Amino acid sequence: MDLIDLNAVQRPVFVLAERHDALDKPWHAQRRAQFVHVSEGVLTVRTDRGVWVVPPHHAVWLLPGALHRATSLNPVVTRTLYADTDAVPVPAENRVVSVEPLVDELLLAAAQFGADYPADGPESRLIDVIVDRLPLLAKAPLSLQYPRDRRILRIADALLAHPAQSGVLDELAAGAGVTARTAARLFVKETGLTFGQWRQQLRLLIALERLGAGASVTRVALDVGYNDVSSFIAVFKDSLGETPARYFR
Repeated sequence: MDLIDLNAVQRPVFVLAERHDALDKPWHAQRRAQFVHVSEGVLTVRTDRGVWVVPPHHAVWLLPGALHRATSLNPVVTRTLYADTDAVPVPAENRVVSVEPLVDELLLAAAQFGADYPADGPESRLIDVIVDRLPLLAKAPLSLQYPRDRRILRIADALLAHPAQSGVLDELAAGAGVTARTAARLFVKETGLTFGQWRQQLRLLIALERLGAGASVTRVALDVGYNDVSSFIAVFKDSLGETPARYFR
């Protein structure tokens, strides 16, 4: 993508394409909403509240002003729709959605003319079709909310650093200076998931990152804490509807 001043763009909605051999974009925010679509690779977006993992044919909605960091372990190709909030129905929270083939192709076409197009030409009408389709895209279960309580966040940070560790909640809670009962209650209150569900989702998202970077299913299963590869494949398929091999075809 040629460097442009995003704040100087006059169009309320536009699409820009980028390709990176690997990505480690520092913390930043945009004044517009962003719909970041991944066509190749796997993109990971983090805020202070959580993480969103975006495989091919998915996109992440980022709200205006959301301070975030974007990373990818391997080459990644994105097409990002930037939008003023009065021009596009923006969801109430950051989320990952599945992108249908029609929207895939429309974003590809819109990226060809980018931010410089007439307000009353065919390009504008193509953008209108994209805007009409965006609210219809289904939410995908590819995010994880971080707890806010400092004691529970210590447990979350320990699991983020070492997802394969097999410690039970009693052990992890003791290390964080909180009872297991309180930790269990706070996980549900602050993340909407039980401790076990939270850890399983964390392992799933880390597995997606590493599979997208080309690691083998067996290696990834062991790295995120599964001794039985078949169990990992079953959890993956139950969560995402496909085995790892089929998911990344």
